[in-house]
Amino acid sequence: MVTKTFPLSPERLQEVVKQFPTPFHIYDEHQIRENIRNLQKAFAWAPEFREHFAVKATPNPRIVEILREEGAGTDCSSLPELLISDAAGVKGEKIMLTSNDTPADEFQAAIRLGAIINLDDISHIEYLEKNAGLPKVLSFRYNPGNLVEGNDIIGKPTEAKYGLTRDQIFEAYKIAIDKGVKRFGLHTMVISSELRTEGFIYTARLMFELAAEIKKRLGITFEFVNLGGGIGIPYRPEQDPVDLEAVGAGIHKLYDEIMVPAGLGNTAIAMESGRAMTGPAGWLVSTVLHEKKTYKDYIGLDSCMANLMRPAMYGAYHHITISGKENEPCDHVYDVTGSLCENNDKFAIDRKLPKIDIGDLLIIHDTGAHGHAMGFNYNGKLWSAEILLREDGSVELIRRAETIDDYFATLRYPGSPLEHTFYNK
Repeated sequence: MVTKTFPLSPERLQEVVKQFPTPFHIYDEHQIRENIRNLQKAFAWAPEFREHFAVKATPNPRIVEILREEGAGTDCSSLPELLISDAAGVKGEKIMLTSNDTPADEFQAAIRLGAIINLDDISHIEYLEKNAGLPKVLSFRYNPGNLVEGNDIIGKPTEAKYGLTRDQIFEAYKIAIDKGVKRFGLHTMVISSELRTEGFIYTARLMFELAAEIKKRLGITFEFVNLGGGIGIPYRPEQDPVDLEAVGAGIHKLYDEIMVPAGLGNTAIAMESGRAMTGPAGWLVSTVLHEKKTYKDYIGLDSCMANLMRPAMYGAYHHITISGKENEPCDHVYDVTGSLCENNDKFAIDRKLPKIDIGDLLIIHDTGAHGHAMGFNYNGKLWSAEILLREDGSVELIRRAETIDDYFATLRYPGSPLEHTFYNK
Protein backbone atom coordinates (compact mmCIF):
# COMPACT_ATOMS: atom_id res chain seq x y z
CA MET A 1 0.00 0.00 0.00
CA VAL A 2 1.16 3.52 -0.77
CA THR A 3 -0.16 6.88 0.35
CA LYS A 4 -0.60 9.29 -2.52
CA THR A 5 0.73 12.68 -1.51
CA PHE A 6 1.50 16.00 -3.18
CA PRO A 7 4.54 18.01 -2.09
CA LEU A 8 2.85 21.42 -1.97
CA SER A 9 0.29 22.63 0.55
CA PRO A 10 -2.96 24.04 -0.89
CA GLU A 11 -1.78 27.54 0.03
CA ARG A 12 1.60 27.11 -1.66
CA LEU A 13 -0.03 25.57 -4.74
CA GLN A 14 -2.28 28.62 -5.08
CA GLU A 15 0.83 30.80 -5.09
CA VAL A 16 2.44 28.67 -7.79
CA VAL A 17 -0.71 28.76 -9.93
CA LYS A 18 -0.71 32.57 -9.81
CA GLN A 19 2.80 32.47 -11.27
CA PHE A 20 2.28 29.58 -13.68
CA PRO A 21 -1.32 29.09 -14.86
CA THR A 22 -2.68 25.58 -15.10
CA PRO A 23 -2.42 23.08 -16.59
CA PHE A 24 1.18 22.16 -15.86
CA HIS A 25 3.30 19.18 -14.92
CA ILE A 26 5.36 19.66 -11.78
CA TYR A 27 8.31 17.46 -10.72
CA ASP A 28 9.87 17.00 -7.29
CA GLU A 29 13.68 17.20 -7.45
CA HIS A 30 14.13 15.62 -4.02
CA GLN A 31 12.08 12.56 -4.87
CA ILE A 32 13.86 12.06 -8.19
CA ARG A 33 17.20 12.05 -6.41
CA GLU A 34 15.90 9.61 -3.79
CA ASN A 35 14.57 7.29 -6.50
CA ILE A 36 17.89 6.88 -8.28
CA ARG A 37 19.80 6.57 -5.00
CA ASN A 38 17.54 3.70 -3.96
CA LEU A 39 18.14 1.93 -7.28
CA GLN A 40 21.89 2.38 -7.01
CA LYS A 41 21.85 1.08 -3.44
CA ALA A 42 20.10 -2.11 -4.56
CA PHE A 43 22.94 -2.83 -6.99
CA ALA A 44 25.86 -1.58 -4.90
CA TRP A 45 27.19 -5.16 -4.89
CA ALA A 46 27.88 -5.11 -8.64
CA PRO A 47 31.42 -4.50 -9.94
CA GLU A 48 29.82 -1.52 -11.67
CA PHE A 49 26.20 -0.41 -11.95
CA ARG A 50 25.04 1.85 -14.76
CA GLU A 51 21.68 3.56 -14.90
CA HIS A 52 20.99 4.89 -18.39
CA PHE A 53 17.89 7.00 -17.75
CA ALA A 54 15.30 6.46 -20.49
CA VAL A 55 15.09 9.99 -21.84
CA LYS A 56 11.78 9.25 -23.59
CA ALA A 57 10.12 9.13 -20.16
CA THR A 58 10.81 12.79 -19.32
CA PRO A 59 12.76 14.45 -22.15
CA ASN A 60 13.77 17.63 -20.39
CA PRO A 61 17.45 18.61 -20.04
CA ARG A 62 16.90 19.87 -16.50
CA ILE A 63 15.57 16.50 -15.34
CA VAL A 64 18.37 14.67 -17.15
CA GLU A 65 20.89 17.01 -15.52
CA ILE A 66 19.60 16.13 -12.04
CA LEU A 67 19.97 12.43 -12.77
CA ARG A 68 23.41 13.00 -14.28
CA GLU A 69 24.47 14.67 -11.05
CA GLU A 70 23.48 11.44 -9.30
CA GLY A 71 25.67 9.38 -11.66
CA ALA A 72 23.17 8.40 -14.33
CA GLY A 73 23.73 8.26 -18.05
CA THR A 74 21.01 8.19 -20.66
CA ASP A 75 19.28 5.79 -23.01
CA CYS A 76 18.18 7.58 -26.17
CA SER A 77 15.90 6.65 -29.03
CA SER A 78 16.19 9.70 -31.31
CA LEU A 79 18.44 12.55 -32.37
CA PRO A 80 16.72 15.12 -30.10
CA GLU A 81 17.19 12.78 -27.13
CA LEU A 82 20.89 12.52 -27.96
CA LEU A 83 21.08 16.31 -28.06
CA ILE A 84 19.19 16.59 -24.75
CA SER A 85 21.77 14.25 -23.19
CA ASP A 86 24.63 16.34 -24.48
CA ALA A 87 22.99 19.59 -23.33
CA ALA A 88 22.50 18.10 -19.86
CA GLY A 89 26.20 17.26 -19.59
CA VAL A 90 25.95 13.53 -20.26
CA LYS A 91 28.97 12.60 -22.34
CA GLY A 92 30.57 9.73 -24.23
CA GLU A 93 29.77 6.19 -23.17
CA LYS A 94 27.36 7.44 -20.53
CA ILE A 95 25.03 7.81 -23.53
CA MET A 96 23.45 4.80 -25.21
CA LEU A 97 21.48 4.95 -28.44
CA THR A 98 18.84 2.21 -28.44
CA SER A 99 16.60 2.95 -31.37
CA ASN A 100 14.82 0.99 -34.06
CA ASP A 101 14.41 1.66 -37.78
CA THR A 102 17.17 4.16 -37.13
CA PRO A 103 18.00 6.83 -39.74
CA ALA A 104 21.59 7.59 -40.63
CA ASP A 105 21.72 11.01 -38.96
CA GLU A 106 20.93 9.46 -35.56
CA PHE A 107 23.74 6.93 -35.92
CA GLN A 108 26.08 9.70 -37.07
CA ALA A 109 25.24 11.87 -34.07
CA ALA A 110 25.78 8.95 -31.70
CA ILE A 111 29.19 8.28 -33.21
CA ARG A 112 30.14 11.96 -32.90
CA LEU A 113 29.11 11.95 -29.24
CA GLY A 114 31.09 8.77 -28.53
CA ALA A 115 27.94 6.96 -27.43
CA ILE A 116 27.39 3.24 -27.07
CA ILE A 117 25.20 2.01 -29.92
CA ASN A 118 22.71 -0.73 -29.19
CA LEU A 119 21.49 -2.28 -32.45
CA ASP A 120 17.96 -3.55 -32.89
CA ASP A 121 18.50 -5.70 -35.98
CA ILE A 122 21.28 -7.72 -37.58
CA SER A 123 20.88 -5.81 -40.86
CA HIS A 124 21.77 -2.59 -39.05
CA ILE A 125 25.41 -3.62 -38.75
CA GLU A 126 26.04 -3.03 -42.44
CA TYR A 127 23.83 0.09 -42.48
CA LEU A 128 25.67 1.56 -39.51
CA GLU A 129 29.10 0.80 -40.94
CA LYS A 130 28.18 2.33 -44.31
CA ASN A 131 26.51 5.47 -43.01
CA ALA A 132 28.34 6.31 -39.80
CA GLY A 133 31.10 3.83 -39.09
CA LEU A 134 31.23 1.33 -36.27
CA PRO A 135 31.37 2.57 -32.65
CA LYS A 136 33.93 1.70 -30.03
CA VAL A 137 31.30 -0.18 -28.02
CA LEU A 138 28.56 -2.18 -29.73
CA SER A 139 25.58 -3.89 -28.16
CA PHE A 140 22.67 -5.90 -29.52
CA ARG A 141 19.10 -6.04 -28.26
CA TYR A 142 17.86 -9.57 -27.61
CA ASN A 143 14.25 -10.58 -28.23
CA PRO A 144 13.63 -13.87 -26.38
CA GLY A 145 10.39 -14.70 -28.21
CA ASN A 146 8.12 -17.16 -26.42
CA LEU A 147 10.38 -17.22 -23.36
CA VAL A 148 8.72 -14.02 -22.11
CA GLU A 149 5.01 -13.16 -21.99
CA GLY A 150 5.11 -9.38 -22.42
CA ASN A 151 2.13 -7.11 -21.63
CA ASP A 152 -0.20 -4.53 -23.16
CA ILE A 153 2.40 -1.77 -22.93
CA ILE A 154 5.46 -3.47 -24.38
CA GLY A 155 3.70 -6.17 -26.40
CA LYS A 156 4.39 -9.88 -26.77
CA PRO A 157 8.01 -10.47 -27.83
CA THR A 158 6.96 -12.72 -30.72
CA GLU A 159 4.85 -9.89 -32.11
CA ALA A 160 7.19 -7.03 -31.21
CA LYS A 161 9.29 -5.20 -33.76
CA TYR A 162 12.20 -5.02 -31.34
CA GLY A 163 15.39 -7.03 -31.09
CA LEU A 164 17.21 -10.03 -32.52
CA THR A 165 16.32 -13.68 -32.18
CA ARG A 166 18.66 -16.02 -30.33
CA ASP A 167 20.22 -17.36 -33.54
CA GLN A 168 20.64 -13.83 -34.89
CA ILE A 169 22.36 -12.68 -31.70
CA PHE A 170 25.20 -15.17 -32.14
CA GLU A 171 25.52 -14.35 -35.82
CA ALA A 172 25.51 -10.59 -35.14
CA TYR A 173 28.35 -10.75 -32.62
CA LYS A 174 30.35 -12.96 -34.99
CA ILE A 175 29.92 -10.40 -37.80
CA ALA A 176 30.93 -7.55 -35.48
CA ILE A 177 34.04 -9.42 -34.34
CA ASP A 178 35.02 -10.06 -37.96
CA LYS A 179 34.64 -6.33 -38.65
CA GLY A 180 37.08 -5.49 -35.87
CA VAL A 181 34.78 -4.47 -33.03
CA LYS A 182 36.43 -5.39 -29.74
CA ARG A 183 34.15 -4.04 -26.99
CA PHE A 184 30.65 -5.35 -26.45
CA GLY A 185 27.51 -5.15 -24.38
CA LEU A 186 24.32 -7.20 -24.32
CA HIS A 187 20.81 -5.75 -23.92
CA THR A 188 17.16 -6.65 -23.61
CA MET A 189 13.91 -4.88 -22.78
CA VAL A 190 11.11 -7.37 -22.28
CA ILE A 191 9.14 -6.11 -19.28
CA SER A 192 7.36 -2.84 -18.65
CA SER A 193 5.61 -1.42 -15.59
CA GLU A 194 6.48 -4.63 -13.72
CA LEU A 195 5.88 -4.83 -9.97
CA ARG A 196 6.75 -8.49 -9.35
CA THR A 197 10.24 -9.29 -8.07
CA GLU A 198 10.30 -12.55 -10.01
CA GLY A 199 9.90 -10.70 -13.31
CA PHE A 200 13.27 -9.02 -12.88
CA ILE A 201 14.93 -12.18 -11.57
CA TYR A 202 13.74 -14.14 -14.60
CA THR A 203 15.06 -11.49 -17.00
CA ALA A 204 18.45 -11.57 -15.29
CA ARG A 205 18.68 -15.36 -15.52
CA LEU A 206 17.75 -15.22 -19.19
CA MET A 207 20.43 -12.65 -19.94
CA PHE A 208 23.18 -14.08 -17.76
CA GLU A 209 22.78 -17.52 -19.32
CA LEU A 210 22.85 -15.99 -22.79
CA ALA A 211 25.95 -13.93 -21.98
CA ALA A 212 27.70 -17.03 -20.65
CA GLU A 213 26.82 -19.00 -23.79
CA ILE A 214 28.05 -16.22 -26.08
CA LYS A 215 31.27 -16.03 -24.08
CA LYS A 216 31.74 -19.79 -24.42
CA ARG A 217 31.06 -19.89 -28.16
CA LEU A 218 32.59 -16.61 -29.34
CA GLY A 219 35.02 -15.65 -26.58
CA ILE A 220 33.37 -12.28 -25.92
CA THR A 221 33.92 -10.78 -22.48
CA PHE A 222 31.03 -8.38 -22.13
CA GLU A 223 31.59 -4.97 -20.57
CA PHE A 224 27.96 -4.82 -19.48
CA VAL A 225 24.69 -6.69 -19.51
CA ASN A 226 21.76 -4.29 -19.73
CA LEU A 227 18.62 -5.75 -18.17
CA GLY A 228 16.42 -2.99 -19.57
CA GLY A 229 14.01 -0.94 -17.54
CA GLY A 230 10.48 -1.95 -16.79
CA ILE A 231 10.45 -1.17 -13.07
CA GLY A 232 6.83 -0.33 -12.40
CA ILE A 233 5.39 2.12 -9.92
CA PRO A 234 2.27 1.69 -7.78
CA TYR A 235 -0.20 3.81 -9.72
CA ARG A 236 -3.00 2.51 -7.49
CA PRO A 237 -2.88 3.14 -3.74
CA GLU A 238 -3.53 -0.53 -3.01
CA GLN A 239 -0.44 -1.61 -4.94
CA ASP A 240 2.96 -2.14 -3.35
CA PRO A 241 6.13 -0.62 -4.81
CA VAL A 242 8.84 -2.83 -6.25
CA ASP A 243 11.09 -4.24 -3.53
CA LEU A 244 14.35 -3.03 -5.04
CA GLU A 245 16.38 -4.60 -2.25
CA ALA A 246 14.91 -8.03 -3.04
CA VAL A 247 15.41 -7.50 -6.76
CA GLY A 248 19.05 -6.53 -6.27
CA ALA A 249 19.70 -9.46 -3.93
CA GLY A 250 18.08 -11.94 -6.31
CA ILE A 251 20.08 -10.72 -9.28
CA HIS A 252 23.25 -10.73 -7.16
CA LYS A 253 22.71 -14.42 -6.41
CA LEU A 254 22.28 -15.24 -10.11
CA TYR A 255 25.34 -13.17 -10.99
CA ASP A 256 27.46 -15.24 -8.64
CA GLU A 257 25.93 -18.49 -9.90
CA ILE A 258 26.16 -17.80 -13.64
CA MET A 259 28.36 -14.85 -14.54
CA VAL A 260 31.30 -15.40 -12.20
CA PRO A 261 31.95 -19.07 -13.17
CA ALA A 262 31.67 -18.06 -16.84
CA GLY A 263 34.55 -15.63 -16.47
CA LEU A 264 32.23 -12.61 -16.58
CA GLY A 265 32.65 -11.55 -12.97
CA ASN A 266 33.78 -8.04 -13.92
CA THR A 267 30.77 -7.34 -16.13
CA ALA A 268 28.78 -4.23 -15.25
CA ILE A 269 25.05 -4.40 -14.65
CA ALA A 270 23.13 -1.76 -16.57
CA MET A 271 19.51 -0.68 -16.56
CA GLU A 272 17.49 1.94 -18.39
CA SER A 273 14.86 2.88 -15.85
CA GLY A 274 12.65 5.81 -16.72
CA ARG A 275 9.28 5.41 -15.02
CA ALA A 276 10.81 4.38 -11.68
CA MET A 277 13.05 7.46 -11.62
CA THR A 278 10.56 10.21 -12.43
CA GLY A 279 7.06 8.69 -12.59
CA PRO A 280 5.99 9.07 -8.93
CA ALA A 281 7.84 12.41 -8.73
CA GLY A 282 5.48 14.16 -11.15
CA TRP A 283 1.90 15.48 -11.09
CA LEU A 284 -0.42 17.11 -13.61
CA VAL A 285 -2.20 20.07 -12.01
CA SER A 286 -5.44 21.25 -13.62
CA THR A 287 -8.27 23.63 -12.84
CA VAL A 288 -11.89 22.49 -12.85
CA LEU A 289 -13.81 24.49 -15.47
CA HIS A 290 -17.19 22.79 -15.79
CA GLU A 291 -19.54 20.27 -14.27
CA LYS A 292 -21.98 18.58 -16.65
CA LYS A 293 -24.92 16.48 -15.47
CA THR A 294 -26.52 14.23 -18.08
CA TYR A 295 -26.55 10.45 -17.90
CA LYS A 296 -23.45 10.76 -15.74
CA ASP A 297 -21.76 13.49 -13.75
CA TYR A 298 -18.81 14.91 -15.68
CA ILE A 299 -16.05 17.14 -14.36
CA GLY A 300 -14.35 19.13 -17.14
CA LEU A 301 -10.75 20.28 -16.75
CA ASP A 302 -8.50 22.78 -18.48
CA SER A 303 -6.24 19.83 -19.43
CA CYS A 304 -7.02 16.91 -21.70
CA MET A 305 -5.46 13.73 -23.06
CA ALA A 306 -3.04 15.93 -25.01
CA ASN A 307 -1.49 16.60 -21.60
CA LEU A 308 -1.71 13.00 -20.35
CA MET A 309 -2.40 10.28 -22.87
CA ARG A 310 -1.98 7.15 -20.75
CA PRO A 311 -5.56 6.76 -19.44
CA ALA A 312 -7.01 7.00 -22.96
CA MET A 313 -4.26 4.97 -24.64
CA TYR A 314 -3.89 2.10 -22.15
CA GLY A 315 -6.86 2.49 -19.86
CA ALA A 316 -4.19 3.34 -17.31
CA TYR A 317 -5.16 4.34 -13.78
CA HIS A 318 -3.87 7.62 -12.34
CA HIS A 319 -4.86 8.56 -8.83
CA ILE A 320 -6.67 11.89 -8.43
CA THR A 321 -6.89 14.20 -5.44
CA ILE A 322 -8.41 17.65 -4.97
CA SER A 323 -6.15 20.26 -3.44
CA GLY A 324 -7.46 21.12 0.02
CA LYS A 325 -9.96 18.24 0.03
CA GLU A 326 -7.55 15.37 0.58
CA ASN A 327 -9.26 14.31 3.81
CA GLU A 328 -12.85 14.77 2.70
CA PRO A 329 -15.02 11.70 2.03
CA CYS A 330 -15.06 10.32 -1.52
CA ASP A 331 -18.85 10.28 -1.70
CA HIS A 332 -19.37 11.51 -5.27
CA VAL A 333 -18.87 9.61 -8.53
CA TYR A 334 -17.49 11.41 -11.58
CA ASP A 335 -16.05 10.97 -15.02
CA VAL A 336 -13.11 13.39 -15.14
CA THR A 337 -12.69 14.67 -18.68
CA GLY A 338 -10.87 17.03 -20.98
CA SER A 339 -12.11 19.10 -23.90
CA LEU A 340 -10.73 17.02 -26.77
CA CYS A 341 -13.25 15.95 -29.42
CA GLU A 342 -12.80 12.28 -28.55
CA ASN A 343 -14.99 10.35 -26.12
CA ASN A 344 -11.97 8.56 -24.64
CA ASP A 345 -10.62 11.90 -23.40
CA LYS A 346 -11.16 10.86 -19.80
CA PHE A 347 -8.68 10.85 -16.94
CA ALA A 348 -11.04 8.77 -14.80
CA ILE A 349 -14.32 6.92 -15.27
CA ASP A 350 -16.81 6.39 -12.44
CA ARG A 351 -14.20 7.60 -9.96
CA LYS A 352 -15.22 8.15 -6.33
CA LEU A 353 -13.97 11.58 -5.27
CA PRO A 354 -14.90 14.33 -2.81
CA LYS A 355 -17.48 16.84 -3.99
CA ILE A 356 -15.80 18.94 -6.68
CA ASP A 357 -16.51 22.62 -7.23
CA ILE A 358 -15.74 24.87 -10.18
CA GLY A 359 -12.29 26.38 -9.70
CA ASP A 360 -10.91 23.50 -7.63
CA LEU A 361 -7.33 22.47 -8.37
CA LEU A 362 -7.29 18.83 -9.33
CA ILE A 363 -4.05 16.86 -9.00
CA ILE A 364 -3.40 13.82 -11.17
CA HIS A 365 -0.63 11.72 -9.64
CA ASP A 366 2.31 9.76 -11.06
CA THR A 367 2.63 11.69 -14.32
CA GLY A 368 6.39 12.26 -14.09
CA ALA A 369 7.15 9.68 -16.78
CA HIS A 370 5.36 9.25 -20.11
CA GLY A 371 3.09 12.14 -19.18
CA HIS A 372 4.13 15.43 -20.76
CA ALA A 373 6.43 13.47 -23.06
CA MET A 374 3.49 11.86 -24.88
CA GLY A 375 1.76 15.18 -25.56
CA PHE A 376 0.35 16.13 -28.94
CA ASN A 377 -1.45 18.93 -30.79
CA TYR A 378 -4.65 17.26 -32.00
CA ASN A 379 -7.60 19.67 -31.95
CA GLY A 380 -4.99 22.43 -31.80
CA LYS A 381 -4.29 21.71 -28.15
CA LEU A 382 -1.12 23.31 -26.83
CA TRP A 383 1.51 21.60 -24.72
CA SER A 384 1.57 22.62 -21.07
CA ALA A 385 4.44 23.97 -19.03
CA GLU A 386 6.82 21.86 -16.94
CA ILE A 387 7.86 23.09 -13.50
CA LEU A 388 10.54 21.81 -11.14
CA LEU A 389 10.06 21.93 -7.38
CA ARG A 390 13.58 22.45 -6.11
CA GLU A 391 14.89 20.89 -2.91
CA ASP A 392 14.92 24.34 -1.28
CA GLY A 393 11.18 24.72 -1.90
CA SER A 394 11.48 27.16 -4.80
CA VAL A 395 9.91 26.46 -8.18
CA GLU A 396 11.69 26.68 -11.53
CA LEU A 397 10.11 26.84 -14.96
CA ILE A 398 11.92 24.19 -17.02
CA ARG A 399 9.65 24.32 -20.07
CA ARG A 400 7.28 27.16 -20.84
CA ALA A 401 3.78 26.43 -22.08
CA GLU A 402 3.40 26.25 -25.83
CA THR A 403 1.77 29.31 -27.41
CA ILE A 404 -0.41 29.80 -30.45
CA ASP A 405 2.61 31.40 -32.14
CA ASP A 406 4.49 28.13 -31.54
CA TYR A 407 1.62 26.14 -33.00
CA PHE A 408 1.56 28.17 -36.21
CA ALA A 409 5.35 28.57 -36.48
CA THR A 410 5.88 25.68 -38.90
CA LEU A 411 2.89 26.46 -41.16
CA ARG A 412 3.51 28.15 -44.50
CA TYR A 413 0.65 28.96 -46.87
CA PRO A 414 -0.91 32.03 -48.53
CA GLY A 415 -2.79 34.07 -46.00
CA SER A 416 -1.08 32.30 -43.08
CA PRO A 417 -2.21 33.50 -39.63
CA LEU A 418 1.43 34.37 -39.12
CA GLU A 419 0.65 37.47 -41.14
CA HIS A 420 -2.04 38.53 -38.71
CA THR A 421 -2.43 39.13 -35.01
CA PHE A 422 -6.03 38.14 -34.47
CA TYR A 423 -5.05 35.43 -32.03
CA ASN A 424 -3.16 37.92 -29.86
CA LYS A 425 -6.09 40.27 -29.42
